[in-house]
Amino acid sequence: MSEQTTDTAPRSVPAAPTSPKSRSGLLGLGKKDLSLFLIVAVLTMLAPFILNPFPEGSELAQFNAGYPDLMQRFVIFGIFAIGFNILFGLTGYLSFGHAAFLGVGSYAAIWSMKLLTLNIIPSIIFAVIVAGLFSVVVGYISLRRTGIYFSILTLAFAQMSYALAYSVLTPLTGGETGLQIKATDTPLLSNLAEGEIGRANFFGLDMRTSLEIDAGAWLWTFNTGYYVAAVVMLISFYLAIRIFRSPFGMMLRAVKSNQQRVNYTGLNSKPYTLAAFVISGMYAGLAGGLMVAMDTQVGPERMFWTASGEVVLMTILGGAGTLIGPVLGAGLIKYMENIISKINDNILHGWFAFLPDGIEDALVFLIHPFIGKGWHLTLGIVFMLVVIFLPGGLVEGGQRIARLFGKRKKKAAPGGTDPEHHPQPTPHVGE
Repeated sequence: MSEQTTDTAPRSVPAAPTSPKSRSGLLGLGKKDLSLFLIVAVLTMLAPFILNPFPEGSELAQFNAGYPDLMQRFVIFGIFAIGFNILFGLTGYLSFGHAAFLGVGSYAAIWSMKLLTLNIIPSIIFAVIVAGLFSVVVGYISLRRTGIYFSILTLAFAQMSYALAYSVLTPLTGGETGLQIKATDTPLLSNLAEGEIGRANFFGLDMRTSLEIDAGAWLWTFNTGYYVAAVVMLISFYLAIRIFRSPFGMMLRAVKSNQQRVNYTGLNSKPYTLAAFVISGMYAGLAGGLMVAMDTQVGPERMFWTASGEVVLMTILGGAGTLIGPVLGAGLIKYMENIISKINDNILHGWFAFLPDGIEDALVFLIHPFIGKGWHLTLGIVFMLVVIFLPGGLVEGGQRIARLFGKRKKKAAPGGTDPEHHPQPTPHVGE
């Protein structure tokens, strides 16, 4: 007679859904997002120290990047890439025309300074608004198509904008020479002496003002313009996190996964994609306005197709669809553009002077094509390596390194076992 056994083990009860308040921490962010935001904030605020690791006058000082102009470019193009990632990373729509919004925002900002006030806050606001309105028009037309056709439409709009700024709208754009603040400009809300050339300011504080700290062999520069741009970048990064984690962000991911299936459910995805496009364009306008705030000169080259291609490279190099990836990609490209491009044969000879002449000349000959004007070749090689071996960009590389060190720590722990080779015994029911 067979015995019948009953399973008396308690069944697991699904946990009650947590409230939004319990899931959110400080600033409405989850634990991981808050940690990421705080890390970015600390690195941004301490950038003058972090980017100047080598003593002044040393052979390695060439690699220091802690000077105001370059640090400003890091954060401004970081904003540009963050905005582009909201469109490309979340929806999968690849735009080759985002430089148009960067340029439109720049022109709006410079005209605000020439006519209204030299305070950068109104000029940045005007840049965001005008770029947003322009992106509504471009997005409404371009989003009627998808895939490569969408990309070509955005590229066409960018090139038309460049042509208009370069020649047709010369009275508004300054044509080939561009626009800048002149002694003849008399902003309505700025008190300038006759013949005085105005300077961009933040409520009277000149953007070029810097505090230099000389600590022996090190020189650290704390620039007003950089910290204003850095605070704006942190706000932009925070808003991007909220967008990524919101229901709106989830809808954009659904569009990227399968837009046709989303439409079959009865949801109209067009308003969501248009909203993402406009938000992305406003980010680009914000970056354009900040560029004018740091350097009050605007030219049509900001709207050229290569500028649009550059932000695509930034996003893919860093990691499309990730939060921190576009910022890392922007930093890498701007670092190579400003540091690697300045290395020349004389610097190389100085580095290898301790070697025999024949070996020294051979090394200089081999490295020469990759430095100076050849920095694009180095960037191309880096881009190929990332695409082939790290499809997820620099963020994926960081994750792999973190996992590698995590495994080593587990193996090195006292009394620890490798779960893959020494699995723990399964407990009996009821234990």
